[in-house]
Amino acid sequence: MKTRIAGLVGDIGGTNARLALVDEDGHIRHPRTFAAADHGSLIEVVGHYLDAVAGGKVPPRAVLAVAGPVLDGEISFTNLDWRISEGELVGTFGFEVAKLVNDFAAQALAAPALGAADLVLLGPDLKGAPDAPIVVLGAGTGFGVAGLARSDTGEIALETEGGHASLAPNDATEDRLVARLRVIHGRVSIERVLSGQGLYDLYLTLAEGTAPAHADEKAVMAAGLAQSDPLAVQTLDRFCAILGSVAGDLALTFGARGGVYIAGGLAPRLKDHLMGQGFRARFEAKGRMSDYVRDIPTRRATDRLLKRRGVSVRYVMELDNIETIKRVVEIGAGIALVPEPAIKQEVKSRTLVALQLSDEALFRPLG
Repeated sequence: MKTRIAGLVGDIGGTNARLALVDEDGHIRHPRTFAAADHGSLIEVVGHYLDAVAGGKVPPRAVLAVAGPVLDGEISFTNLDWRISEGELVGTFGFEVAKLVNDFAAQALAAPALGAADLVLLGPDLKGAPDAPIVVLGAGTGFGVAGLARSDTGEIALETEGGHASLAPNDATEDRLVARLRVIHGRVSIERVLSGQGLYDLYLTLAEGTAPAHADEKAVMAAGLAQSDPLAVQTLDRFCAILGSVAGDLALTFGARGGVYIAGGLAPRLKDHLMGQGFRARFEAKGRMSDYVRDIPTRRATDRLLKRRGVSVRYVMELDNIETIKRVVEIGAGIALVPEPAIKQEVKSRTLVALQLSDEALFRPLG
């Protein structure tokens, strides 16, 4: 029987664009990764991909998780000189429908579906309030934040640009870091520190008065993980401590008594440092509100889900047609649109469609 392709799926970050096709059984086909710096636009990447794997044929749908704010179906990438809209995707390639969704908003919707095998505790084993908000955050090329409001009637993702909120330094060392970055940028946001470039700027601050031994953040990361350079190790520990402080601030901001989830491309590499005392201690160090955050669980998604980009995506679309209800699936290179026979129950005007992205090429119903 000939395989029928349901759609083009993808995860578009500041460094890499990952695309794949998904068939009507939910299986991922022909995953490919493209370095964003090697291409002038997402249209160019999609065109190259479809030419290479589909002979230029266009599947009916496209759903892309993107690193940045989606406004009126359009995104200007924060850390990439690309701009794309759903209309441009439809007009250029002839998709029946195209959808762009913020990647961290999608991850916030995915988080409650993750089981114990998909998560690592960072701190005490706490349950969290079952219907309280949660927050997902993470550092990579940039810094992403999204919340999830939960109630008996459903869940609503809160897409934000919280990574561009101002960073609050915690001690004299961080005062020096912020002062250094203020000279460069004028204003110092969370993302200026909690990102790949920010890691290197932190290292340079700690190395003040000495000749830096490492040329970039990759070298600092490698030396810190290998424990071959005490200053690099100190940089990674401090980075995780600042991440804990920011995570605690965001828990207060969102009232995230349901839990805080750490995602992002740097988290898997920093897993041992996140397990140290700095992250959780700074998370809980909130003065008069320390008791409030002390009861909030903090977790990191496992390497199995995050080793490619640190993304675990679950996207929720609104549909009015019961014939196109989809089921939650876990797949290996993008977001799937997977048809399911009509469910024999009353469906109101909104129907949740959940899609989950992982690193593995799997098809496993989650619920």
